[in-house]
Parts: sequence; C-alpha cells; structure tokens
Amino acid sequence: MGEFSHLVGHVTRSLLGRAASEQGGVISGDNPVTYLPSDPFRLWVIQLAMTQFLALFFDRIRQPRVIAEVIGGILLGPSVMGRIPNFMNDIFPDASIPGLTLTSTIGLILFLFLVGLEIDTKVVRRNAVSATAISISGLLLPLGLGAALGVGIYREFINPSVNFGYFILFTAVAVGITAFPVLCRILTSLKLLDTTVGVVTLAAGVGNDVVGWILLALAVALVNASTGLTALWVLLSCVGFVIFLLLPVKWVYVWLARWTGSLEQGCPTTGMMTLTLVLVFASAFFTDIIGVHAIFGGFLAGLVIPHENGYAISIVEKLEDLVTIVFLPIYFTLSGLRTNLGLMNNGKTWGYTIIICLVSFISKFAGCYAAAYLTGFKWRESGAIGALMSCKGLVELIVLNIGLQAGILDTRTFSMFVVHAIVLTFITTPLTLLFYPEKYRIHAGREVNPHADEEGPAARQYLDDEAKTRFAVVLDRIEQLPAAMTIAQLIQPSALSNASSLTLTTAESTASQPVEKPAHGLQPIAVNALRLVELTNRTSAVFKSKAVESLVYNDPVVSAFRTFGFINRINVSGTLSVVEFDEFSAAIAKHAAETDSQMVIIPWARGVTVIADEFGSTGPFNPFDGVFHKTTTQDQTSSVVYSEFIRRVFSSSPRHVALFVDRGLSAPYSSAISQHLFLPFFGGPDDRLALHFIVQLCHNPSVHATVVRIRKVDEILRTETNDVKSGPSSVITPIPVVLHQACNFTF
Repeated sequence: MGEFSHLVGHVTRSLLGRAASEQGGVISGDNPVTYLPSDPFRLWVIQLAMTQFLALFFDRIRQPRVIAEVIGGILLGPSVMGRIPNFMNDIFPDASIPGLTLTSTIGLILFLFLVGLEIDTKVVRRNAVSATAISISGLLLPLGLGAALGVGIYREFINPSVNFGYFILFTAVAVGITAFPVLCRILTSLKLLDTTVGVVTLAAGVGNDVVGWILLALAVALVNASTGLTALWVLLSCVGFVIFLLLPVKWVYVWLARWTGSLEQGCPTTGMMTLTLVLVFASAFFTDIIGVHAIFGGFLAGLVIPHENGYAISIVEKLEDLVTIVFLPIYFTLSGLRTNLGLMNNGKTWGYTIIICLVSFISKFAGCYAAAYLTGFKWRESGAIGALMSCKGLVELIVLNIGLQAGILDTRTFSMFVVHAIVLTFITTPLTLLFYPEKYRIHAGREVNPHADEEGPAARQYLDDEAKTRFAVVLDRIEQLPAAMTIAQLIQPSALSNASSLTLTTAESTASQPVEKPAHGLQPIAVNALRLVELTNRTSAVFKSKAVESLVYNDPVVSAFRTFGFINRINVSGTLSVVEFDEFSAAIAKHAAETDSQMVIIPWARGVTVIADEFGSTGPFNPFDGVFHKTTTQDQTSSVVYSEFIRRVFSSSPRHVALFVDRGLSAPYSSAISQHLFLPFFGGPDDRLALHFIVQLCHNPSVHATVVRIRKVDEILRTETNDVKSGPSSVITPIPVVLHQACNFTF
C-alpha cells in the first residue's frame, strides 16, 4: 500500500483509540505543548502558527512566496532552531510527524491539482515551433549533464547499497525539471505574460513540466517495484489510468458541468464542487496504491477540469487560500525538518553544492538560450528565456522529498540540493530584469523600438482650453460603476446645442449681459474604460492575468459599462489589466498614453451605508433597522490606502486627471431633473482647466453651473491701493472682507 494510504490508516487508528482526558486543560496544569497521540490537535495548531509566522516574516523580500516558506522551514528545522535544547522534542516530536505528513500530503495533492488546472494546451499550440525547440533543448542538455553530475555525487556521498541507476535518474530529473507554478508567478509579477518572451516561456514551461512529471513517475515506479516486470505493470496501469481520466471521465465531467449549469454560469454548484474533490482524492488514492505517488493523481485530476467561461478560475478561488495558507507551509516545514545545513561542514560538500548550482543553471540557460536564439529571438530575449526556465522552486522540493522518502538521497545530499533550489529560484527574477528590462520588451500585437527612450515617444500635446473628447475612466471595483455612469452621462453633449449663449451674472449687479458664443460642433465623446484587477499571490490572480483577452469580454463591470454606453450612444471601449496594487498608477498612466486620452477620470464611490443606533455607534447591517433608525454613510474618502493611490495617479499621469467623488443620489427620479455644478475659482492652471471643463459640460442642456471667483483680501487691497495712487489723493479704509464674483453658465 502507498505512503498516503498508510498515513491515513495510522492517523485513523490514533484518533479511534483516543481516551478521555482531563477536562480542566491548562487550568488544571495541562501543558499544551506536550504531544498527546489521543489529542494531537493542540500541538498541530502551535506548529501551524509558528510556520505561518515565519512565512509571513520572510514574505517581505521581493521573491516568490515559495522562497520565504522554504527559508522559514529551514529555520524551524535542525539547522537553526533545532539547536535550541528540547525544541525539536517539544514542538516537533517524532510521534507528531505522521499527522503533519498527512496534512502536508493532502495539501500537496490539492496544490498539484491546481498546477494541473494551470496547464493550458492552447498556449503550446499557439507557439508550437519555438516552444517545442526550447522545451526539448531545455530538457536534453540538463538531463545529460545532471546524469553526469550524479556519477560524482554518488561516488562521494551515497551509500553503495543505493541503486546507482535510480540515483542517476533522480539526479537528472532534479537538474532538468522547471518549476512551472513558480515560473507562472514570476512572469506575472514581472508583467511578462503579454510579451512574446512570456508567452513562449510559458508554453515551453508547460512541455517541460509535463515531461518532468512523467520522468518522475517513472523513477518512483522503478523504485517502488521489486522487479522489472512489476515496474512495467505499474507503468502500464498508470498509462491506462491517464487515458481513462482524459477521455471518458473528462467527457462525463464536462457533460455534468453543462447539465448542472455550472459551466454556463462559470461557477461550480455545491454538487459539482463535491464531485471535483471526490475526483481529486480518488485519483490520488489510485495512483498511490499502484505504486506511484499520490500527488500524480491530483495533477492528473487537474487536467480533467474545463477552462471555459472562467469555470477553472472559480474552482481555484474556492480552494487556493486553504491550500496555500494552511497546508503548503506545513509541507515546507517538513522539508526544513529534513534539511540539516550542519551536515554541510566541509569544503568538499560546499564545493559539490556550488557545482550543482553551476551545472543546473548553465545547462538549463545554455540549452534554452541557444534554442531561442536559433528560432529568431534576440540575445536579450533569449537570455530572459534561459533565466526564466532555470527556476526551480516547489517542484524541485517535491522531487527531492520523494527521493529522500525512497531512500535514494540521504540528509546531506538532500540539503545540498535544497540549497541549490533556493539559489536558482532566488536569482531568476534579477537575472530576468537584467536581460530584459521594460524598454526592450515587445508586447503581443505591437512593436516597440528598443532604442527609444524609456518613456516612449513624445506624446501629443493638448491645450487646456481645447474641448476634451477622449476620456480614460478607471474602474477597479464594481462600486464605482454608478459614479462612472454619472460622469459619462455628464460629458456627453447634446446634438441640439451646437450654438448657444453665455450669460454672466455678477454678485455686484443682478443685470445680465449676454455674451454670444460662436457656434461650433463638438466631436463625438469616446470613453476608454480601464478595468483594474489586483494581482496577488493567489493562483486565481495568475489565472486571470493569463486569461485577460477573454476576461475583458466576460467581466461584469466592463460589460455593464459597455451596455450603458451603447444605450446612451456613448463610444465606450474596455481594457482589463491585472497588476499589483502598487502598480495601479503606472498602469493608468500607460493606458492614458496608449489610448491618447485627454483626461483621466477616477470615480470615487461613496462608502457603505450602515445603520447607526441610538448611541451613535454602528453595528451589523439589518434591513429592518432602517425603519426605526437613521442610516449613516462611511465615506470612502477617509481611506488612507485609496487616498495614497489617487496621489500617485495625480503625480504620474501624463494627462490631466479629474477626481469624481460620488456622494450618491440626492433627489428622487424626475424626467425634468438637471445637474447643477458648482466651482470655486481661485485662479491658477488647475482652476482654469476646471473652468474650461465646466464650460464644456454645460453644452449638455441638462447641466448648468455656478462659478464663484474667490480672491484674497491682500490682493484686493493691493489693487485698490494702486488705483488710489494713480488717482486723486484720498484715504482708503481697508475693509476686512473677501469679495467674490459669481458667474452662472447656461447653454
């Protein structure tokens, strides 16, 4: 029976044999750190808390989360904190390891299921030639040099009782494999998914990942089989199971997803989610009992799930937090417990560790660089592809742990390869940025001059008094739709108001003096909506960044705004961008420049309405309380994070920026309702721009505005003093008031 099945039986017997313990707990002097086989939950929570604390602490470095979690696991192991007296015996006793191993294995099965979901064969088909060449050369050379390296390591560090062929095979796979999940996250964080380099690297990574898992399954089958004939039966059973999953099981699953409406809605029902989890664990159980590791079953189950209409993204969103927050850190902790850097205590060990790093990187980099260069990429692009394909990460750790559990690797060689995985993953991001900075990147569908300045060609300059006809509207949440619709309605001029007059009314005189405005026709208004989706460490965010082209047509916010524009005869176009929150302002500036927008409009929706009790405090929302209590609004303008985001937009945007704060509807609907705008005018370029924009808005017959000219007292006094000096001698008594001039615009 496989390891996963054995662990399930061990933990089940332990829990069934639980005896009644004293109910006083810590009050009765019970020590929660003491491991009790009949009640392992308390120590499990302590272990999980320590794992999470270190993972969060090391997550601050600008590296994939896997690096932080691996380093945290090593610190918890015998390398650092294990040297504290009784730390390992109290926090991680040997009796608690089976429970942790079961938890981490469940998490690993679910994680490999998510990895299988990320595999998209369409990406490979779109870039078949270059991706195939890079994938093959990125496998053959590392596998060959890895096997040659394994000969020296075997002679120096491995016990002769270990099968030489199995060790060479594991070494070759460890050197040749590419961590596809980590590769996806690095491409997303560096904003390379929409570049030719990112697309080809992703396609090559898919092929490399699939072949690597096949080789690893072959190695595990050979190790677990007692004879060659048994290994052959294991492999044949595995091949048959793969065919069974990818043909009849996938057909039935897709049919059920359509029948239940899950595929049409893009979200699985409770029944389909239950069926998905049953499929994952049943597949893992079968691959475990036939002699292949249970994680392969989880990976194969991920290949069954359809990707249409965001269905796969919905499944990922339901599982990812539990897997990445609870289960995976425990797996890294177990890897850290098995890693002992103290055994690397001589020059020979460190020398071979450096050789492992060099051979693994050079073989991967050289093979992928040569293939990319020969298929038409420039040297910078080829270097970026080679650097990206050399990353290791979690997949490398999985391979190493399987080798350690199978007895092929000992603790010292395991630690050497763990250090190699950390180093190669750590250098992937800086090397990619070194080879392929922003100014050299070629995005899909457009060419970029690599010799141009980083800020690109000089943008077209617009006059402040020029009529604004192209607007960029920012939408990063659904709550901003009402504000965006309101401002879009305001900026739409009426076709009937091509000629109009301007009436000025001053505060000093009630007389009106018409000022004729020359007739002119405004160009049609164009609104370019930018839908911003925050990129996080979640797998679903990576999915969305890879499916931007389809999401822009299915996103409810963009679809609703487009429909509004169609109904109101406004030319609305939509763009979706998945970036980190700190990069929102840069994405807005880039979008404004690419769409040649004259003004960027940021809708700022009002806060959430809550119910205030008689003491003025707020509590949970209850719709019936509105009958008896007064509602209050938590204004979003008090948000420090969002305020800082708006400041960055104002400072970095190459176009004029307008902030529209939506306070909600102030009056019930009326067919004759009109919008009254108010502008306090102090002077200066910003106020002059606002004044011209107010005048433009008043071309809409349902809009009228009041502008108040505000002047400082000192300025008025200086003007009056100059008038007195130039005229007859007289004494002027200063009057401490602020004069203002009011202008009403009606078109």
